[in-house]
Amino acid sequence: MIVLGGNSRQSMASLRGVLDQKLNSLSAHDCTTISQELFSILDTLYSSVSLRRALTDPARDAAAKSLLAQDLFASSISPGALSILIESVALRWSASIDLASAIEQLAIESEATAANAEGSLDRVQDELFVFARTLGENQEFRLTLGDRLGSPIGKREMIADLLGAQGAQANPSTIRLISQAVTGLAGRNIDSVLSVYADAVADRRNRLLVLVTTRIALTASQSDQLSQIMTKHVGQPVHLNYQIDPTILGGVSIRFADELVDGTISTRLAEAGRALAV
Repeated sequence: MIVLGGNSRQSMASLRGVLDQKLNSLSAHDCTTISQELFSILDTLYSSVSLRRALTDPARDAAAKSLLAQDLFASSISPGALSILIESVALRWSASIDLASAIEQLAIESEATAANAEGSLDRVQDELFVFARTLGENQEFRLTLGDRLGSPIGKREMIADLLGAQGAQANPSTIRLISQAVTGLAGRNIDSVLSVYADAVADRRNRLLVLVTTRIALTASQSDQLSQIMTKHVGQPVHLNYQIDPTILGGVSIRFADELVDGTISTRLAEAGRALAV
């Protein structure tokens, strides 16, 4: 994930929770739409220092910043993407550029969520890694795509030729993310931008990981049932990781993102003991 400090770190954590709620139960297509709209906001933020400052100025109240965001973007993006932007400008940021960094993180994670909805998140993660490695091995290709003054249209066509139907046939989410990465450098070198994208995709996958701790291994039927329950709860397919802990007496402990559901017998006994001691 993009590393932010101070107020920005707390604001980023809050926004990721907002994103989780917005993407819950959305189709892959709708997640991609949110992603593309957030990227369009990002392009505008990167192009205007004065706008970034206006939207992050702590001296302006949240209502004024919200009104500015609506005036600029309401006619061109969906209510879902607009609500994310409004939530973001109401938060405090240590530096105006941090707002852009946060929107970029959310845009990448939205596309990663689209890939996850189609069961291809692992593939996208692998393809981003392979592309970055290929770029590092081909200096001419790297220079062309990393040229900050290069034509965005030309770069997108190059990516489409390389990774599209006539090329390696990469996942559509991979193509969209790489196309955005090479055209949205914003003064950064291409290697660091690709690293940001790869890390953000990995962050979204980690956010969809469910750690299940039990005394003994679950049966296939129990695992399937738990997977269905968690998928319904999250609104997205999840990845279950299992951990055996012989010290617990029974039951199941489930950790997902920032949530912990501890249904083990040992925990319930400890809670009962504390209640009796009161």
